[in-house]
Amino acid sequence: MQKSTGCRARLGEIKTPHGNLPTPVFMPVGSQGTVKAITPEQLREIGIRLILANTYHLYLRPGVEIIRNAGGLHRFMSWDKAILTDSGGFQIFSLARLREINEEGVRFRSHIDGSEHFITPEMAIRLQEDIGADIIMALDICPSIQESDNKIREATARTHRWAERCLKVHSRSDQALFGIIQGGFSPQLRRESVRQMVAMDFPGYAIGGLSLGEPKEITFQIIDITSELLPEEKPRYLMGVGAPDDILKAVEMGIDMFDSVLPTRVARNGGLFTDKGRINIRNSTWKDLFSPIDPECSCYACRNFSAAYLHHLFRAEELLGYTLATIHNLTFMHRFMERLRNSIAQGNFLAFKQDFLVRYRPTDEKIRLAQKQKWLERWENTEQEN
Repeated sequence: MQKSTGCRARLGEIKTPHGNLPTPVFMPVGSQGTVKAITPEQLREIGIRLILANTYHLYLRPGVEIIRNAGGLHRFMSWDKAILTDSGGFQIFSLARLREINEEGVRFRSHIDGSEHFITPEMAIRLQEDIGADIIMALDICPSIQESDNKIREATARTHRWAERCLKVHSRSDQALFGIIQGGFSPQLRRESVRQMVAMDFPGYAIGGLSLGEPKEITFQIIDITSELLPEEKPRYLMGVGAPDDILKAVEMGIDMFDSVLPTRVARNGGLFTDKGRINIRNSTWKDLFSPIDPECSCYACRNFSAAYLHHLFRAEELLGYTLATIHNLTFMHRFMERLRNSIAQGNFLAFKQDFLVRYRPTDEKIRLAQKQKWLERWENTEQEN
């Protein structure tokens, strides 16, 4: 790992069977074997080398047996770059009223058809081995931020026991199995979780249980405490964080890997990333602007279409608008990470961070928390309705 002068920001490389990944790296989310509104070829043209898929979703539909019979997820979705699969712990956590957790595993009802399923840590590993991802995750328990201290302590201890079981059954040498650090917002529990996970000697470590609606001040306090204790020579993955300003702060604390639905979800709602912050292309401000959204961006959307045209597509609810906005946002994120890595290589990461944040207007904290809560409630209500 190469560090940047004055902080813990660092450069690295993760080797996988489907290519080497320079870090820090951001991965778009393709939970169901597709990054929404964009093709694998378009992802390759942007330069994306790693995407995230979700074991929970793929297990329920189309079924892991179908993916295995197709030759694995890479072949099934025609993607020749790297894939990381989440074990599904967060999705199971989100099914609060549809699941029951015990020492053996998790019993839950499908949000699709209500059918009952039981997943153990061992089964989570077998499913991910069949899916064929390059990096896979141990099954963990992601407790709600409203849980009592005792419940969070119990969940953290069980996550450690499940991690040991995952390690025992993991058999594919061409996959890297990461452990997940839990512990809620307790510095003591987080330190204990790091100690236990590092003792198991995983090839990489994820920090879970954050960005679930808590204030950012708490989020970054826990990231700072946790990251500082993790092994220097192994990748550190912060789960579910993808806003550019948040990535900068986490990289400064030594984080290497990020994932989030944010760039693609806001794209489908008309939110486009720029160096000055997010804009809403649906607003009438853009209806007669015949230059690109971002004149400095060379993505397919900005090279070929005006802001006025994208505004028209969204107002008319034309599907092309979602694709162009997604291409733009993922191009922005990919190039943002390239610039970030270059600044570390040149030893001026802190200057890059400061310059970016001076110009970038982040989402208001109150609005962000309200949006997060609304999303969590919508997810839970959707599960109950099904």
